[in-house]
Amino acid sequence: MTGKAVLIIMDGVGYETCVTQSGFLQACVEAGSAQMWKMRSCLPTISLVMYETIHTGVAPLDHGILSNHSLRGSRMPNVFSEVKKAQKSAAIVGHSFFHTLYGGSDFDPFLHCEIDDPDGPVAHARYYSMEGYGPVNACAPAEIDLCAQANLLLTRHAPDYLLLHTSSADTLGHTYGGQSPEYQRQAALIDDALSRTLPAWLDLGYNIFVTADHGMSADGAHGGDEPSMRETAFYAFGKGDGPDADQVLDQRIIAPTLLQTLGVPIPGTMTHNPLAIQAG
Repeated sequence: MTGKAVLIIMDGVGYETCVTQSGFLQACVEAGSAQMWKMRSCLPTISLVMYETIHTGVAPLDHGILSNHSLRGSRMPNVFSEVKKAQKSAAIVGHSFFHTLYGGSDFDPFLHCEIDDPDGPVAHARYYSMEGYGPVNACAPAEIDLCAQANLLLTRHAPDYLLLHTSSADTLGHTYGGQSPEYQRQAALIDDALSRTLPAWLDLGYNIFVTADHGMSADGAHGGDEPSMRETAFYAFGKGDGPDADQVLDQRIIAPTLLQTLGVPIPGTMTHNPLAIQAG
């Protein structure tokens, strides 16, 4: 079955934190309405780098973005470019990096914080910049505010693909560490916001996937090869014959899985097989 899809990226939420703090998501798994697997991120485990891997389905050494300082537009076939090519629509609620990657230009907060342009690379978007964030100023929108923005785009415009991205757990992980109560609590707040919005999105007919770009070490870092940095969770809402629950998934399956769900042709650069499950 093909249809519409939502991907939620909980930036910086590692596997152990996700499964211990996400009561709603885990309840859906327990009830059989969602499936969950451990997923292994590519290297280096850096946010911008992983955003591109998630949407192109290729390793960083192949797509060429290897640092948060390498910000530029994507140069490879990606979920947004292929959705556009298939004459379908996309939307984003997320960090401004995604506009530079997929929106067709460098991000300007005065021009691009809200976009509604059906002819653009991304038809509808709401971006935040987190300019000046640090230990004394998280500069992170509330989770429920991000979900509300996504809900408005879904109900007003019915995009075929929507990306929802939250940076808050990553910010607090850097500030307090990956085992801190502040970081753990923020992951729980993301889960709480999703509990108030995902049921309605499922009722709208969306296939929903939830994951993270990377994890977080105890000392508040990521980028390397520690399990705490590389291991994330991947949830698919719906029923179907997916891989065994103990199988560790490769992050590069996300892009082809999204395109398969959307009924969009998968480009030859995406060489990993999509997840064999029908969500929704």
